[in-house]
Amino acid sequence: MTSRTHALRMRAAALIGGLLLSFGFVGPAFADKYASIVVDMDSARVLHERNADEPRYPASLTKVMTLYMVFDALEDGRLKTTDRLSVSRAAAVQQPSKLGLRSGSTIRVEDAIRALVTKSANDVAVVFAEALGGSEKKFAVMMTERARELGLDNTVFTNASGLPDKRQMSTARDLARLAEAMYFDHRDHYAYFSTPQFTWKKRRYQNHNTLLSRVEGVDGIKTGFTNASGYNLMASAEREGHRVIAIMLGGATGRSRDQHVSDLLEAAFLDIEGGASDRIADLRDRIRAGELANASADDLAAMQLRRFAEADAALGPGPDAGQAEGAETTEEGDSASDLSEEGETVEFEASEEVGSAESEES
Repeated sequence: MTSRTHALRMRAAALIGGLLLSFGFVGPAFADKYASIVVDMDSARVLHERNADEPRYPASLTKVMTLYMVFDALEDGRLKTTDRLSVSRAAAVQQPSKLGLRSGSTIRVEDAIRALVTKSANDVAVVFAEALGGSEKKFAVMMTERARELGLDNTVFTNASGLPDKRQMSTARDLARLAEAMYFDHRDHYAYFSTPQFTWKKRRYQNHNTLLSRVEGVDGIKTGFTNASGYNLMASAEREGHRVIAIMLGGATGRSRDQHVSDLLEAAFLDIEGGASDRIADLRDRIRAGELANASADDLAAMQLRRFAEADAALGPGPDAGQAEGAETTEEGDSASDLSEEGETVEFEASEEVGSAESEES
């Protein structure tokens, strides 16, 4: 192998490694989780879709359906925001993420809604399920029936939280329909999804959806994560009177997922508003890079080697093999463990120390 060929291969490996890490795709398994769709809510036009009808685990995006049922109950009088709901032992023993509600205690409906939106509390999801359905199992049947009425034909719910269950499945397209239904059917309650933080028992929990403060026009709606699902996000944004829904499922990290959805939204608004073609092309390249798990690393390396060879042939002698470009190997703010709870920040109003991270934010 010549030093020139070795240098090209080193550069390709560094570049591919950097891309895979920066976008969070670290192996072929991710391709089995990834799906996305972007919809212009004004025209119902699908602006982008990948694997949009393939079955995926919704994780905590399930709670959007739970909240849809809660808002139904608020509007027909079965619930009031001032009502206090009882906490059963079944609710209290739910896996994290949770508020840590005690069996026999109560929580106001208003607080419970905010806890679901921000903290993604699984114990609270069960409290709602039992209040509206008598049991979580019966409520899950109600959720699925309501989902069918909304046109979610490929979705099955078996619990109210999104905690792992192989039978609980949905698709990116169905979840986009759910996001649209939430906005159009419960617009008076939609503002809950832009809640930046929630305070409970002297602890202040930040909303997991960081796009609320980072991306223009984003005003909801929900994140999700389990080991099986990867990092999921349902986002809605409005600019200049245009509203767009973006769904991404199966991200390898919260950071890569957020960047990918941000790019999807930017490209959507540029498409709607007739933005500069070079800007759209750049975003589409980034979006394609955000789907790299659908190609193998060998295929990507070969492609980049060809590009480097063509570029170097035009520029003259290539660099010394020992000067190959490096690549980042970690992402700040993302946990290396599958058991992370999506980098949630917990702040205390009193001078307390932050406890250990919880295992899963469904």
